Amino acid sequence: MDPKHKALLRTHRLYLSGELLVCDTIVPLLYQEDILTEAQVEDVKSQPTERQKTLKLLDLLPSRGPRAFDLFLRSLEDFSWVRDQLLLELQKPPGPGPSSTDECQLPDSVLQKVPSDRDLSRLASRLGAQSEAVLMELGLSAEDLFRCRSDHALSTHGAVLSGLVLWRRREGRRATVQRLLQGLSAAEVHSSVLGEVLM
Repeated sequence: MDPKHKALLRTHRLYLSGELLVCDTIVPLLYQEDILTEAQVEDVKSQPTERQKTLKLLDLLPSRGPRAFDLFLRSLEDFSWVRDQLLLELQKPPGPGPSSTDECQLPDSVLQKVPSDRDLSRLASRLGAQSEAVLMELGLSAEDLFRCRSDHALSTHGAVLSGLVLWRRREGRRATVQRLLQGLSAAEVHSSVLGEVLM
């Protein structure tokens, strides 16, 4: 799959998982066209919720060859608004990459430090709808996110904080402010959000 198509699916992962019902028409078409194997179809269908079925499909698609993206678009016949949105995004000129000037606002000593519980808690309360995209950019899996949400079903802040703490525990000394900035940037969250948290 073309890197720009992979990036598009990753960027719009949460939007797609909220809009699509993949088992009725999308998965059968992808199976019929040899994009998905029988085992992969079963894997998608075995997920407990519609959202997780879509997320599982989005995990599989990037590795399914050069035809996968076009056939995925073709399979969105019943979800034309989603297809139109993706096509619209593809036509936008590529924005500038994460600029190094954003990071220069924070001194190097801050960029290299591991954020504290307080820093992560303040960041969790500011991330809002983009929190899952940020956590995925930091390397958490769909299962990690599901577990965080299940453990904190009544508190979005608790779920996001739990994800950030899990990331810091896994990464150890590599869980720096700079790495957080990269995750925010990849999820299209402005670095000023982190600047406010740390000041």
